[in-house]
Amino acid sequence: MHPTLVVHADWGSAPQKCWMARAVRGGDGRYQAGPPGPVGDPRTLLQRLREAARTDGSVLLGFDFPIGLPARYAARAGIADFLALLPQLGRGEWADFYRVAERQHEIGLRRPFYPQRPGGTKQRHLLDGLGVASIDDLRRRCDRARPGRRAAAPLFWTMGAQQVGKAAIRGWQEVLAPALRTGALDVAIWPFSGVLHDLFRPGRVVIAETYPAEFYTHLGLTFAGQGGKRAQGARAAHAPRLLAWAAEAGVTVTPSLREAIADGFGGARDGEDRYDAAVGLCGMLNVVLGWRTAGDPEEEEIRKIEGWILGLDASDRSARD
Repeated sequence: MHPTLVVHADWGSAPQKCWMARAVRGGDGRYQAGPPGPVGDPRTLLQRLREAARTDGSVLLGFDFPIGLPARYAARAGIADFLALLPQLGRGEWADFYRVAERQHEIGLRRPFYPQRPGGTKQRHLLDGLGVASIDDLRRRCDRARPGRRAAAPLFWTMGAQQVGKAAIRGWQEVLAPALRTGALDVAIWPFSGVLHDLFRPGRVVIAETYPAEFYTHLGLTFAGQGGKRAQGARAAHAPRLLAWAAEAGVTVTPSLREAIADGFGGARDGEDRYDAAVGLCGMLNVVLGWRTAGDPEEEEIRKIEGWILGLDASDRSARD
């Protein structure tokens, strides 16, 4: 079964930085991809997408924030099952989990995010507070550097342009945990819930972690020597490649999305966010259509605790070691 609706959400630490692009599967089996739009209220996001997929359809929703915990941290905190823990975070003994530590002495296994603001903060504070030796101990295996892609920012560090901590807090607290806690919708989170293509069934929303920087390599996009993807011209330069991929994969691109791709998604500050939403959608469709493996991991520690990035080849030793 293929998902009826494929959606990629470029997720930021603030609502205005959250954009999503979607593709709908038609009766002929082809997907039609449209331009990015605002995510809107995160509390109703899953319900809105579920309704858009019709009663007999399913949804694949990708978020570009980490879904899972570093194994070294989990071992120290006594965590054996991420999905079982997720609904408990922010409550009871985990009440302070989402409260970003302001001072070094506040960091602990049940309050692991740091720092709240700049000024005298060091990653060493985080390492000492969580009792680990190096910053790689706070990266999951899928976060580590590999050929063609630098290491992702560690989950718990919440400072700098590349930090992902505050986006993860919003995503876990406002979308994932409530969905698991209430059970109002049929939700599965990959890879914790099983092999990707076995998860789709009528009425279900399947959630997966994505990483646009990983998808760039899958789609043949590079920004070396072009000023980076923050530059509109650099984004526009890749328009022929993206449109050629869509034609080869049999994905219909709406006129409005085609125009946005050719324009590099405009010169406004949100152009990069909208670009990542669209490229992320292409990367997800690449997996759904079988042009790229989902990367279903076999190691129990990854499937139960760390999670994985959609499309990252689990057989790649550089991603595992």
